[in-house]
Amino acid sequence: MHDYVIVGAGTAGCVLAARLTEDPGVSVLLLEAGPGRRKLDVRIPAAFSRLYRTEVDWGLATVPQPELDGRELVFPLGRMLGGCASMNAMIVARGNYRDYDEWEAAAPGWAWDDVKPYYDRSAQGPFPMVDQRDRSPLSDAFVQAAQAAGIPYRADLNDPDNEGAGVVRVSQKRGQRFSVVDGYLRPARRRPNLTVQTGALVTRVLLDGSRAAGLSVRVNGSEEEVTATRGVIVAAGAVHSPHLLQLSGIGPQDVLGAVGIAVVHELPGVGEGLRDHVAAGIVVRTQPGVETLTSAGKLTNVLRWLLFRHGPLTSNLAEALAFVRSSPDLPAPDIELVFAPVPFEEEGLKEPTEHGITIGVVQLQPKSVGSVRVRSADPLMPPSIDPAFLREPEDADALLWGVKLARRVAAAEPLASSLADEMLPGDDVRDDDGLLAHIRARAQTLYHPVASCRMGVDGQAVVDPELRVHGLEGLRVVDASVMPYLPRGHTNWPTVMIAERAADFISAERV
Repeated sequence: MHDYVIVGAGTAGCVLAARLTEDPGVSVLLLEAGPGRRKLDVRIPAAFSRLYRTEVDWGLATVPQPELDGRELVFPLGRMLGGCASMNAMIVARGNYRDYDEWEAAAPGWAWDDVKPYYDRSAQGPFPMVDQRDRSPLSDAFVQAAQAAGIPYRADLNDPDNEGAGVVRVSQKRGQRFSVVDGYLRPARRRPNLTVQTGALVTRVLLDGSRAAGLSVRVNGSEEEVTATRGVIVAAGAVHSPHLLQLSGIGPQDVLGAVGIAVVHELPGVGEGLRDHVAAGIVVRTQPGVETLTSAGKLTNVLRWLLFRHGPLTSNLAEALAFVRSSPDLPAPDIELVFAPVPFEEEGLKEPTEHGITIGVVQLQPKSVGSVRVRSADPLMPPSIDPAFLREPEDADALLWGVKLARRVAAAEPLASSLADEMLPGDDVRDDDGLLAHIRARAQTLYHPVASCRMGVDGQAVVDPELRVHGLEGLRVVDASVMPYLPRGHTNWPTVMIAERAADFISAERV
């Protein structure tokens, strides 16, 4: 029996566990389905894609995407302490201040002035932002080439207005990953009022009337129940949070009824409204003698990292970004260019074999909206994930514009003199039809699912502006799933901010 039970030790769960247990009179149980031991590849910044399809990844895939040649896309999600914060690219890029005009319209109280203090609080120690320790000179060349192509320079990509090109700041310390596990959870684990249980798969939220009373948890093959006297906090991410609610009978009647789950509390928005950043781009070989991160795994580089925490293995791969508007009529950027001094192919599953660079193109404000839906009453059966990539034609048009921009940047100096021929889509692909075919054959997720339990006050919202599940007591959702819209950036730091703010909401209820 605990005051609060948190489902998921990912980004939000680690922040909440740390903040709530600052009050010694509050007991917290943090449940994580994955293992407790951290793999070495978690600590090595450049090795994050090696974690895909291992025991610390849920190993999920989307349903076939009709607009992407019917492909099922790899959908990595961390299954370990830290969740996706332990296997992401460590990019600290919160987006544009105008994002929160849209959040405020959906959920009053989430304007820029409301959220900024929580960004500031996290940055004052537990969530560091540092420059790359040993950045590739090609990344600086990209930033200069972007300026030559007409994109303004942005010294700090976390300025309230983030339009422009610059090098990224990362959540690292001394050349290795420094995530919410390090900044929030590890110091908190010394407190006697925090219990962390790994290898614990939560299968159902237990309701006592309209109140969340606890959870059913599977540990070592046996089902147990835990009680939460003050509240259950679901922080399992944009896929597993809606899935858990649906398994518990909370969600759309038609979705639950189709798999034989009795509706306990009808909420039509649970799992609906999924949004995600879709990415395509170009891959270009470098000139002979121009070395890239393809050789980062050489023994000398491995020893350099192990002994001194220096060298190319400190790279997060995506070392520079550019946020741009595809039209001057837009209020804020809708396209992101992601520069990586390495060929990134086959959704990160293929080890590069030759030197090259990637300029990814990201649609920051997609119109397409998808879903996360339970497929079985068996909690071991993964849900159906449909991000509906390029379902709306204007999303493909935006990516096409972005790919052309990426080519213009690659053709500008000082980057162009380091590059040779284009590997993907290929120098012979010049017309729009060929480029669109390339996009449909290669586009993938940028790992930023949100909005599947979105906050708001309308009939499709799952949680209210203080992240309480509509119509139920003692139950909150706190993670990226509550974001009503995608930020014009990346989602890790915004998720930290949401959890910081949720901790204050929860603490205020005890006063």
